[in-house]
Parts: sequence; structure tokens; C-alpha cells
Amino acid sequence: MTDEPSSIDPRPSSWIDKIAQFFSDEPTDTKSLLELLRNAEQDQVLDADALSIIEGALQVSNMQVRDIMIPRSQLVTVSAKLPAKKIIQLVTKASHSRFPVVGHNLDNVMGILLAKDLLPLILNTSHEKFSIKDIVRPATFVPESKRLNVLLKEFRETRHHMAIVIDEYGSVCGAVTIEDVLEQIVGEIEDEYDVDDDSYIKKFDDENHIVKALTPVNEFNEYFNTEFNDQEFTTVGGMALQQFGHIPERGETIHIGPFLVTVLNADSRQIKLIKVTSALVDTRKKLG
Repeated sequence: MTDEPSSIDPRPSSWIDKIAQFFSDEPTDTKSLLELLRNAEQDQVLDADALSIIEGALQVSNMQVRDIMIPRSQLVTVSAKLPAKKIIQLVTKASHSRFPVVGHNLDNVMGILLAKDLLPLILNTSHEKFSIKDIVRPATFVPESKRLNVLLKEFRETRHHMAIVIDEYGSVCGAVTIEDVLEQIVGEIEDEYDVDDDSYIKKFDDENHIVKALTPVNEFNEYFNTEFNDQEFTTVGGMALQQFGHIPERGETIHIGPFLVTVLNADSRQIKLIKVTSALVDTRKKLG
């Protein structure tokens, strides 16, 4: 008498079995792969941060430079005709680390200026023999249709951190940095502009402060000794949106009372972080 075959549960007994079953079917679509990974995260086999990075990496492979570039209208450039003193002032005010250097117009990009290359000029106040051509770095040009995963590989190989984006006619349409690409994978990267979770306002220097858009207007008033109306809008971000009249993009600026407000971070729905610049922070002003 032969033994009866034991009952075998056809369902995968573990997440490893699920992977084996999944790949045995030779999956070819990203949607199915993401579904499997999300199931793994729900089963606590994969943590949420790892899943987010994987999703970001998969997303990057399907995105093009035009999707994340800083548009032409928002580029902060340095004219090659400016004297050293003016260049130092511009770079200090903009608080960026890299700047396209342009000739007679924006389509005439001569190279990239690194803020750190200006340090010798700051230490040596004699600028008689200064020529920006002596310190400018070669510029990298990429088409707006280039895929982000390819661009990231090129950034790694060339060790460049910024590329000038051109359209099909060869005109400059924007710029993209390695940080822009990495943020699509790992999320927003903290830098000198980021404010601690337990505070709303961070002093950057004597004239500049980094402010979260969620800062209550009354706290903003108390900090800067101003009298903005906190009845219509409860947050600084709401007040700024009302002044812009639209959802601004990174780099857009507007004057609000005695301040120049620069958008540092925003998405398609809201402002997240702003820079407040003013030499009049002690002057009491009231908004309209």
C-alpha cells in the first residue's frame, strides 16, 4: 500500500518564495515589480526608506532632464563683463555654489564659476589683474531629452556637478545639477538652507534668514518686529502665495513689505521654504 501524497500548500510560504515565483514568470513591467516591493514593505521585509529609494531609482530611469531642470528664466548667471567686486556681491547674495558664466547673452555660456574659486579674491582686495576667464571651469552641455539615469552616470564619470541644458535648436533652456537628480532618488537633500524641525526660522547672515513656509504669521511678526496681518493668512507661505498670485517655482522672488522673499523650495501645490532678505528687519511695517 502506497502512502497518500501529502497535501502541499500551493501558496508561497515566505517572501523569498514570492520573489522566486515572481521571477520565474520573467516579469518585464515596472508596475508588477513595484507591487512586489510594496508587498515586501508591508510584510516588513523591506523598510520604507529603502522602498522609497528603489522607487526613486526606477522613476529616474523614466524621467528626462526637462522634467527637473532649473528653467532659463530662473537661472542666476554671472556676466563675464562684471568686475570682481560685483561678481563677489552677486555670488554672496545668491548663496549658490555654481553659476553659469555668460558672454553677450544667455545662449553664450562661457563656463561654470564655482563660488569657492572666488575665495582668493576675497582675501586679496586688489582686483586689478582679475579676469574671470582665469577661474571659470568648462561647461557641460546636455539636451533636455537626456534621461536622468544616463546624466547621473555622466556626472559620476566626469565629476561635474552642473550641466547646461539646451533645446533642439541649441539654445539654453535651463540648467541641472547632480543634487537635482539625486533628490529624485533619495528625496530632498538637506543643505545650509534647511531649518531644524523644532524651529521655523534660521538666521543665515545679518541680512538673510531661512524661513519655513508653515511659519505662523504671528511668530514671523514677533521675530522680525513686523505687523503683517495674520487674520487673512495664518502662515508665511499663504501670505507669499497671495502676493505671487500663483504657485511659484524655485528661485522666484517678490517684495513683501520691507523684505525680498526668494522661494528656495516648492512643489506643484505649495511653497515649502523661503529666504527672507532685508536690511530693514528692525523697521515695523504693516502689509496693506
